[in-house]
Amino acid sequence: MKKETISIHAGYESEATTKSVAVPIYQTVAYEFDNAQHGADLFNLAVPGNIYSRIMNPTVDVLEQRMAALEGGVAALGVSAGSA
Repeated sequence: MKKETISIHAGYESEATTKSVAVPIYQTVAYEFDNAQHGADLFNLAVPGNIYSRIMNPTVDVLEQRMAALEGGVAALGVSAGSA
């Protein structure tokens, strides 16, 4: 796949409910847990999901997946300015 295609499409599949072709910008700060065990599993990285936007969120996840795809890597880490 060309780098141009990867930079636009990698890491995101449109949602069934909205069918949006553009990545949504998630401006939420916190995410709901199903129960206390679910929250513990998220913090222990036992299950995938979001905890708090400064740690991870769906928008940054797409960025990380695209960067990894563009660089041919396994994963990438997106951080705020000054955190790298």
